[in-house]
Amino acid sequence: MNQTNLKRMLDVACGEAQSAELMQLMNVSPALLRADAQRVSRAEIAQALNMVLFAGILERVPTGMAYTRDVIEAGGKVVFDHGALRTVKWESGALPAGEIAFTRILVPLGYQLNGQYPLDRIGMTGRSYAHVDLPDDIAQYFVSELHPERFSAAFQQAVTRVLASSVDPLSEDAVALLAQVEREGHLSLDDATRLVPQLVACFERQHGPVALADYELLLKESAEMAWIATEGNAFNHATDRVPDVHALAQAQRELGRPIKDAVEVSRSGRVLQTAFKADPVEREFVDASGVTVRRTVPGSFYEFITRDVMPAGEGVKSGLDLSFDAGNAQGIFKMTAAC
Repeated sequence: MNQTNLKRMLDVACGEAQSAELMQLMNVSPALLRADAQRVSRAEIAQALNMVLFAGILERVPTGMAYTRDVIEAGGKVVFDHGALRTVKWESGALPAGEIAFTRILVPLGYQLNGQYPLDRIGMTGRSYAHVDLPDDIAQYFVSELHPERFSAAFQQAVTRVLASSVDPLSEDAVALLAQVEREGHLSLDDATRLVPQLVACFERQHGPVALADYELLLKESAEMAWIATEGNAFNHATDRVPDVHALAQAQRELGRPIKDAVEVSRSGRVLQTAFKADPVEREFVDASGVTVRRTVPGSFYEFITRDVMPAGEGVKSGLDLSFDAGNAQGIFKMTAAC
């Protein structure tokens, strides 16, 4: 059998060894395992991007890596449910403000808005994006925007200073390829393999060194903005869809892993979530005298979700409940509140 388009894109984006590991670890719909180098679909490109970003989470989150190694040893698969990232609805240097920095990528790849969630307790708005072609099988994106205008004037000034140096990583080549895939629904294999690494680069920190004083000021009012100051637009967390979150949480707790004390349950009762606490990372700051210092701060984390079937209603078909819940989200976000 010829090598699939997906595997070829992964080989280029992350190397053959890691590509093979991802294909072994992650559940992939048969519809995404085609071998047709003349036409690589937007769904296949979206899946390749998602898998590379998932690999990035494992590199940054040792607890998640340990868990996935257990999954492989048990002969299981990870069902990548969604990836979450944080943005700021504010002047951000050369980077488009807020979620626009990512909707300009997601929409051409076949995503559409699936829900909007007010996260008022933390001064944010969350939006979920599901893939039009394979919504159950391709991971969603949960993109949150922080609203600095809801915080103090000093906080807003610190946000401005932190984000002022932001660059826009999306090249003219990537913009042209995104326009083509939005228009035609596919790319050639050569174009697709060139595009994916350029898109991966957008899911990183795009601003320069952060003053320690600004970080401490932000942290007093918003743990979420403080996290953005150090981690930028990297995946805040990636989520594994599992059959029973309660059972999984208990098993991980018995292994001594730092899992959340309680499971978050949506108002509908159909979406249940829990997570490991964020793994600590060391980041550099600039102190008052201009000297670079290192501090331990919260990094990214690994999450688990159970989704029940949504019953059929008037004009609505029965199917997997792909919604989110504002209460759940705000509870899960606390995983990065402290090391």
